[in-house]
Amino acid sequence: MAPARPPIIASEPVVMRAAKWANYALLDSGGGRKLERYGPVTVVRPEPQCLWAPRLSARVWDEADAVFEPSDEEDAGRWRRARPTPDAWPMTWRDVTFQARLTAFRHLGVFPEQAAHWAWLADGLGARPGLKILNLFAYTGVASLVAATAGASVTHVDASKKAVAWARENAQLTDLAQAPMRWICEDARKWVAREARRGARYDGIILDPPKYGRGPAGEVWRLYEDLPGLVAGCVDILSEGASFLLLNAYAERISGLALAGLLGDATASLGGSIDWGELALMEQGGDRGVGLSFFARWSGS
Repeated sequence: MAPARPPIIASEPVVMRAAKWANYALLDSGGGRKLERYGPVTVVRPEPQCLWAPRLSARVWDEADAVFEPSDEEDAGRWRRARPTPDAWPMTWRDVTFQARLTAFRHLGVFPEQAAHWAWLADGLGARPGLKILNLFAYTGVASLVAATAGASVTHVDASKKAVAWARENAQLTDLAQAPMRWICEDARKWVAREARRGARYDGIILDPPKYGRGPAGEVWRLYEDLPGLVAGCVDILSEGASFLLLNAYAERISGLALAGLLGDATASLGGSIDWGELALMEQGGDRGVGLSFFARWSGS
């Protein structure tokens, strides 16, 4: 890319609020827990940030279909089902369909607060169809499907074979089996380095790394140690005139401002702008919400 001015970093954060949609709602929160509806299934999951008292009655909470009981290991535990629930069931967001499941790590295969990013992607990509998008740490692929539905050509990369298989199932449900999508089970750092050697370029990159993880060959990922190098590698494979690089992180000791500083350093010669802040999940019918992740977003124009 031709040298340009440094990107302009926004002086104030943005709180991107994800509200309920037809298949999801944060019904209530408080006492270190969230009461949520995923399609026909209501669940209770731990959320330490919910320091306030619930607004709904204990009876409503007790009627949840499943409750996640955590263990001492981070994110691990087991589901206690109050009544029979399906092993998997379909959910939709706009034109995207995906499977929800009760996993052993308290998640259900979808992070509903990410709907704020999905809307941003869908609206932006819909105005520029045909872009090449790379989705790293792509998990079950809802963002990949949103991009593909908006007309993008998508490369979906995750280190978990199970996650990639789940994402491909979701593509089938969304009638995207014949869409221009590549499914890659690989360590994100190795994939980006290989793409750079091949001269591959992408018009937009989605980067949503965990705090800690392992690649398919046992590669160890540590967010604070490894993220700067990966972000620099991603910038190297952006196309001339690239549209965006979206960085999201779920980590207690990070901030949107820190992610913006990292992106600003990596894109110092690309111009454009960087906005940053947090994703929040808003309660149904109220103004109370839970901040769940931080993000920074470089836009080329």
